[in-house]
Amino acid sequence: MHPHPTITLLTAALFLSLAGTSTAAPRDDLVANYANAAKAADPTFAGFSAARGKALYQQAFTGGKPDTPACISCHDRDPRAPGRTLTGKPIEPVAVSVSPKRYTDPVKLEKWFKRNCTEVMGRECTAREKGDWLSFMASQ
Repeated sequence: MHPHPTITLLTAALFLSLAGTSTAAPRDDLVANYANAAKAADPTFAGFSAARGKALYQQAFTGGKPDTPACISCHDRDPRAPGRTLTGKPIEPVAVSVSPKRYTDPVKLEKWFKRNCTEVMGRECTAREKGDWLSFMASQ
C-alpha cells in the first residue's frame, strides 16, 4: 500500500524545512555569534537594531582619524550606492540588496570591522555595534 500523497508531501516539506534550518546562511551565523557576544557583554541586550545601525553609519566620531570621522567619509550616505576611498579607489555598495555576498566571510568581515572601526571611531566596534550595522545593511 502506498502512503497518502498528502502525507508524502508533508513529510518532504518537513524534511526540507529542517534541512534548511540546520545550515543557516553564513550572514545569519555571523549575526547569531554577534548576538551571543553582545548578550555576554550585556545581559540586558535585547536584540539588534537597524535604526541604531543607521545612526552608527551616519554618525561623526572624534576618536579616529581626522580625515575619516564617519563611515560615510568613504561609503556613500546611501549604502546602496558605491563609495570611494580617500585615494579615489571605488568601494562596492555596502547594502546587502546591492552586494548580496557581503558579510558572509567571517575572516574578511572581522578584518574590515577592525580596520574601519579603528580608523573611524578610534577603537574596535562592539558586538552590538557590528550586529546593528549588519541589521541596517540587511535592511537596505
